[in-house]
Amino acid sequence: MQLIAGGSGVVPLLAMARARAVADSAAPFRLLCSTRSPDDAMYADEISRLPPAAFTVSWVYTRQPPPGWPRTAGRVTDAELAQLCWPPAERPAVFVCGPTSFVEAVADALVRIGHEPARIRTERFGGSS
Repeated sequence: MQLIAGGSGVVPLLAMARARAVADSAAPFRLLCSTRSPDDAMYADEISRLPPAAFTVSWVYTRQPPPGWPRTAGRVTDAELAQLCWPPAERPAVFVCGPTSFVEAVADALVRIGHEPARIRTERFGGSS
């Protein structure tokens, strides 16, 4: 399962991760979190404690990455989605949650890199673009 969060969109996706842990599921999860800076990362401590064998967590910082971070600040790109998410050939269920503009951009990018639109679920908040 692929989870992609923009800002506070991590909250409902983290609930899915918690439910997976309670169910003692072996299904592998990947979580991609996009946030302005490490200081803005909601639930970062809890996310850092997710078992690495079951959860792969990646961070994208849009405004201020931590010192020494290998990526410059900016929005998540198609190339990063291709690198950090399950490949389309795996046919993952993909859940994207965040502000409307983030969700629309990420969902469109996922389709561009080959994910099936029917396997992408979105939850958005804020105004429409």
